[in-house]
Parts: sequence; structure tokens; C-alpha cells
Amino acid sequence: MHLGWTPYGPARHIARVLFLLALLSGWLTGVPSWAGVVQEVRVQGDRVVVKFDAPVTEASAFLLSGPQRIALDVAGAEPGRVAIAAGPVAKIRQGTQGDGARVVFDLARPAIVTEGSFGKDGRTLTLTLKTVDDERFARAAAERRMSFLPPFTWLQPARRHPYSVSMKLPARVSRAALPRIYGDAGRPLVVIDAGHGGHDPGALSTDGSLREKEVTLEVAHAIKDALLASGRVRVALTREDDRFLVLQERYGLARRLKADLFISVHCDSAGNPDATGATVYTLSEVASDKEAARLAARENKADILAGVDLGVASPDISSILIDLTQRETMNMSANFARLLGREAQPLIPIKANYHRMASLMVLKAPDMPSVLFETGYISNLADAAFLASSEGQRKVAQSVRKAVEIHFATRMASR
Repeated sequence: MHLGWTPYGPARHIARVLFLLALLSGWLTGVPSWAGVVQEVRVQGDRVVVKFDAPVTEASAFLLSGPQRIALDVAGAEPGRVAIAAGPVAKIRQGTQGDGARVVFDLARPAIVTEGSFGKDGRTLTLTLKTVDDERFARAAAERRMSFLPPFTWLQPARRHPYSVSMKLPARVSRAALPRIYGDAGRPLVVIDAGHGGHDPGALSTDGSLREKEVTLEVAHAIKDALLASGRVRVALTREDDRFLVLQERYGLARRLKADLFISVHCDSAGNPDATGATVYTLSEVASDKEAARLAARENKADILAGVDLGVASPDISSILIDLTQRETMNMSANFARLLGREAQPLIPIKANYHRMASLMVLKAPDMPSVLFETGYISNLADAAFLASSEGQRKVAQSVRKAVEIHFATRMASR
């Protein structure tokens, strides 16, 4: 059996091998193994569309003054002939530049490139133009060029650069330590989360004397004492002092403790100083009203959103499990929210429509009933004075205690 290749093989076999050798040579020497000819350059309104007959390796654009022009360099491309000018572009010229092509747009009026992107096949480049004044054009011309890469640059040989950048990576941040659990073993566990803390003060009172992070911590301690006095549950606080926790850590601590109920304590704030009353929020993917949407936007700024890690489960299975579990959890959360509002009505100022829904990050634990309790408006003088007083904090804690007792008594009876 003849294992080696010789010139005596079929002609098409020879051609195929020569092509592969040429391709490999181009790859190893850094020369693009393909070159796309510029088929067409067309200006359409505020867009410039450049089409190639084959993928190219890279493109970059920059501005030139005297006269005003936009230059587009395309690596691994050859200049073409078809060019249609319009709008702010008076004329289009093409020529070679290094191992690629340069397209020059002579401008009828000042314009800059605001963004650019390749199509999925790497054969179409679209630039977005914006008409500006001479001063803005001059500033943009002094800036660095914009680069655009096709979506499959991993197929192309890396370019060598005469410089390198190094930086020291920060040390890995360890998970927050689990908080202390108070109460008798075997009882249901309630985790109280005092909102904000550390460098995040939360909302401020109108005179600046009260900060949300301090009020919520005092209220959380009052709730802990009231729940422990009942003897019905165990209690843990996500923070017992002035420290910052990211949103995932807050409900993450409760999930690691296998909590049966999570209550995040906050003070609301509004531009209207007459806004008053407590509210209870539960999770909804769509905010129930404009006020809920505003609250979600404000609270979620503390951290980015994140999913739930289900280990080795496939994405489809994870999605189904999260959906089913979260639906049941949302129902239990809503029931507790209505219960808390009902028990709070005789004791503290509370809105008539006290139960609301919002897509708040701190409520996103899929397997743990969770509510965010806005105990009142720190931006309202009366509410702020009430929440800062020991009597007000005692009444808030009493409301939570009654609701918690009924919640777990009902669950136990249903079993």
C-alpha cells in the first residue's frame, strides 16, 4: 500500500494539497488566509454599509481634518469599485493600505462614527454616522480610532503587539460568615435583614438626622427580641452592626441557614414629603405599579442581578425547577405579606393598598418565602419620628411577631 504522496496522483489531488499548503503558510506567517474584496459601499441615511465577498479580519475608523474625512481601514481586504455616496458623505474613494484596503469618505458636512458592527457572517460592516458641528468633529478627530471585529475572530491568527499589560489580581473574597442563630433548636428559623449598612446609608430623613441603615438595624433588633420572647421561632440577623452586604449575600445567608422565612426591613423615601405608611413587597417579575417599579430601580442599584446555582443540572431542568419552586414560594410570600399587613394595621401607619409586588433582588430566593417590609417613610416627618422612637419600633416588632406566629401556626395545622 502506497502511503506517501507523489506528483503522480490525480491533478485535483495536487491542487487540493497545494491549496492547503498555501493556506497553512499564510496562517503561520500572519498573512490573512482569506481576503475579502469590497463589493459595495453604500451610504443610507445615517448608516454606511460595507459589503465584502469573503470574511475580513478587522476594521477600524478614524477622522481626518483639512478637509474633513472619515477613513475606514479594513485588514485582509482588497479595494473595490462600487461606492454610492449620500447624506453627509459627498464622495467615496478606495485604495490599498498595508495588507488591506482603505475607504475614505469625503464629507459634505461634519459627521462622526458613533458605532459599528459586523454581521453574523463577517461579510457586512455597518457604521452609524452622526452629524455634528466643527468643534465636536475636531474633538473626535483627536481621539483614538474605533476598532470593529467580526464575530469569529477566534478563527484568525493573533496579531503580535510590541507591548504587554499586566495587573495584580485582587484576592478572592471569601463568603460572608454565617450569622448567629438565637432561640431553641427545632423551631422554625426566621432571618431578619436590616437593609443597607456600611458605606451604603440608604435613604435620609428630610433634615439629614436619620439614616435608613441605622433605623433598620434598630428595628431589626426590636423584631428579633419580640420573636424570641414568643418562644415560637429561632431568629438570625444578616447583620448585627453597621456593615455592608451585597444583595445576594443577604438572602444567600438565609438560604445557607435553611431559613423558613426571610424578612428584609427598610424605610421608604419619596419626593413628596406627605407620603406616609408602611408597605409589604413580594416578588413579581413585573412590578405591580409605578411606585413598585421605582422602588425596584432604587434598591437594585446596590448590586447586579444573578441567577441561582443548581450545580450540575442542565439549563432546561434548572429553569423548570426554579419556576415551579418559585411559584409556590411566591404564593407563600404573598400570604405572609397580607397577614403582616393585617396585623400591622391597628399598630402602625400603613397604606390601604399595603401589599405590592416588585422585582427586587433581595426577594429572589426561589425556595424561601421572602418579603420586604417598608416600615414607613423616612422622608415623612411623622413616620421618621415614629420609626426612630422605641415605642414605634416596639409596635413594628409586635406586628411582625403576630404575623409570624399565625404564619407558622397555620402551616403546622395544614400539615
